[in-house]
Amino acid sequence: MEYEAVAEISRKELQERIEQGWRRQGYLLFRPVCQTCHACQPIRVLVQKFQPDRSQRRVIKANQNVVLKIGRPNISMDRIDLYVRHHAHHAEQKGWKKCNPLTAANRIGIFMSAATDIEEWAYYLDGKLVAISYIDVLEQGFSGVYFYHHPDYRKHSLGTWCVLSLIQRARDLGKPYVYLGYYVAGCRSMEYKARFSPSEVMGVDGQWLPFNDSVAVEESTIPLT
Repeated sequence: MEYEAVAEISRKELQERIEQGWRRQGYLLFRPVCQTCHACQPIRVLVQKFQPDRSQRRVIKANQNVVLKIGRPNISMDRIDLYVRHHAHHAEQKGWKKCNPLTAANRIGIFMSAATDIEEWAYYLDGKLVAISYIDVLEQGFSGVYFYHHPDYRKHSLGTWCVLSLIQRARDLGKPYVYLGYYVAGCRSMEYKARFSPSEVMGVDGQWLPFNDSVAVEESTIPLT
């Protein structure tokens, strides 16, 4: 990984970096620079062309009563508890490391620290906090920094709902892109991003290509053994 520390960065500057494959967390910009592997592909949803599939339409219907509150990031006991529950579930299902409340508070503190405009999207169901998204606001779209949600509400597919609501707000504001970080084929925690289509991924030459075309190109460059 390549890292760059920034004390302050404008929406325009961050937009340019995101377009080049960088990501942001706290006051750090980062990107993979592996010489022989290009598995981590930046991916963005084409907002104006996006149409939810049948499964996503069910998610939209299931979350009609979810209340979204957008504001500046903050820390609280319910946010810490939500983060711990989210990671405990993924530790059981995917082998993630569990975290305690102190670790959760420290990580939330990192998400709150930003050298640019960042929003916290808090989702409530029947008055209970069930999901949090941290979103970088760009000139040409939104960039999802991190999502975490309550495992007891799996029937609501809250991870999918967070992305769908992000796409819808970008559409309402006339922003063309939603950036979802890196797509990694074969990685359970990364492959879901391809379900929001049409989308584009960055090729090895730094150009954005339609997702299916890029996958074909990437596979064709793998040497036969």
